[in-house]
Amino acid sequence: MLTRRPYLVLVVAIVLSAFVTLIAAWVMSEMRHDALASARAASYNMALLFERDTARNLEVYDLSLQAVIDALEDPRLAALPADIHQNVMFDRSATARDLGVILVTDAAGNVVYDSRSIPPRKVNLADRDYFLAQRDAAHVGLYISRPFMPRVGPQEASIGLSRRLSSPDGSFAGIVVGTMRLDYFRQLFSGVDLGTEGALSLTLADGTLLMQRPYVESLIGSDQSATVPFQRFGRDASGGFFANGPVDGVRRWFAFRRVQGYPLVFGVALGAHDIYREWRIRAWIIGGLTGVLDVALIALGVLFTRQLRRRGELEQELREQAGTDPLTSLANRRAFEARANSEWQRARRTGNPLALMMLDVDRFKLYNDRYGHPAGDGALASVAHAVGAHARRVGDCAARYGGEEFVLMLPDTDEAQARVVAEQMRAAVEALAMPHEGSPIGVLTVSVGVASTSDGSFGSWRALTQAADDALYAAKGAGRNRVMAWQPDLTNNAHGAGVAG
Repeated sequence: MLTRRPYLVLVVAIVLSAFVTLIAAWVMSEMRHDALASARAASYNMALLFERDTARNLEVYDLSLQAVIDALEDPRLAALPADIHQNVMFDRSATARDLGVILVTDAAGNVVYDSRSIPPRKVNLADRDYFLAQRDAAHVGLYISRPFMPRVGPQEASIGLSRRLSSPDGSFAGIVVGTMRLDYFRQLFSGVDLGTEGALSLTLADGTLLMQRPYVESLIGSDQSATVPFQRFGRDASGGFFANGPVDGVRRWFAFRRVQGYPLVFGVALGAHDIYREWRIRAWIIGGLTGVLDVALIALGVLFTRQLRRRGELEQELREQAGTDPLTSLANRRAFEARANSEWQRARRTGNPLALMMLDVDRFKLYNDRYGHPAGDGALASVAHAVGAHARRVGDCAARYGGEEFVLMLPDTDEAQARVVAEQMRAAVEALAMPHEGSPIGVLTVSVGVASTSDGSFGSWRALTQAADDALYAAKGAGRNRVMAWQPDLTNNAHGAGVAG
């Protein structure tokens, strides 16, 4: 776009320089406020991203548990062999990232189904909080437990996500529980740039710490409900405030969000020193740079505008040269291959057919030998005109493929339609009545091979091109001056005929 309208760069440069001049004084007094506003926005957005990512994954885990419950309630599955029953019951649980194991217990807490073992491992979960909560209340829904070490599966700190199983009469029948590794949250927190004093935390609604950054293993599972930050967290669904860290006493800006639909609270804390560090640096240098920047912007705008104008002219010239065959004025092979790949991808997305026609001038070497290369070039130009006349739509592409070979690509065209067009091209070349003493019919003719995605399964556009080429060779072998469509049996024997010209 800029190479087409280079003057926009100069306009932008002038506007920017004027803008910088007008706001420089205001920025000097407002930078501190802006630094805090930026930190607030960053912390809010970070907390929002954590909240949404976690909510999405918890929903996936919950769907895995619901799938197990649905399978348990389906009487048809009871008659299946144990291994098939296992696969059907736990098929969707494999898609849940960081989900450790899914277990189903009876009303006494004994594991009766195990996603990782047939038969299930002998474990009793009656003392776990996620079991007790479901046993003691019928409408808990999805329960998220305190951190624990699993009794089966990978020995990594985890939380349990459980749902109640009920008998037909509504009585407690057990639970289905999936373990979720806390390392998921640790990985979620890693790699985030929080500055030198930043911190992250995830707690349950009752103040139980599930994960924090910096990571302190001894604090995982501890009660944070009495700390000042968590007491502020407990008032609203989201918000932000300045407070001192409960562990190190560092003053930070805290932003928090509750995970919608789940008893979880994310906290993002940015150190006050980190928030204002950049402001302190910029406050010293922005005044001196304002004037220099104005001059530099305008000067660079002028220079860049000139360069863009020159570059646009050169790019246009190069595009025309690189994509056009100089003899026939059709697209060259490189331009065709780029278009073919694009149209192939579009055809795959939409499911619409894509047709390709390979066309070769019959006995062209004899024509060149008899009439000379200048006449041969004129004949190729005439054939190219006949081929190009059939590329009428925006997506159509006629190209010189190499030597005396041409190609025509027609999107949204099936095999029957392509054969009609191919026959029209063949007839149009024959109607030119260019004398050719080396041809049995006395005039220059062409052979055409047709392939379309509507009549074959091709793994790539190159396979489609090869099919059209096979059909072309078959047309040559059948006597030339004809159209042949690709058939599967042509692939192995089309080139075996050894027909040339």
